[in-house]
Amino acid sequence: MAQPELRIPAEVAALIKGLHPDLKKIVRKALEAILAEPASGKALKDELSGLVSDRIKRFRIIYRRGPGQRIEIITIGPRRYIYEETFKIMSREKKR
Repeated sequence: MAQPELRIPAEVAALIKGLHPDLKKIVRKALEAILAEPASGKALKDELSGLVSDRIKRFRIIYRRGPGQRIEIITIGPRRYIYEETFKIMSREKKR
């Protein structure tokens, strides 16, 4: 079976680049784990249905499984703000 394709938008890549080096390593391992087992995260509900959240310490990686083997990272951030930010991103996508 082919390995899933990981799509990371430029703004998320820039956010990762700005993280503390220790946190960057943790995020990289979490992304590798998501690639290995995309169904391992927690399915989100209500307005964020169709998205999945993966926990890394106090941070969350929000992603969705696309067609075929594609995994699209929506955003990464602290739990405190991540769900509001994800809702804003998804609202902007719906308006397009």
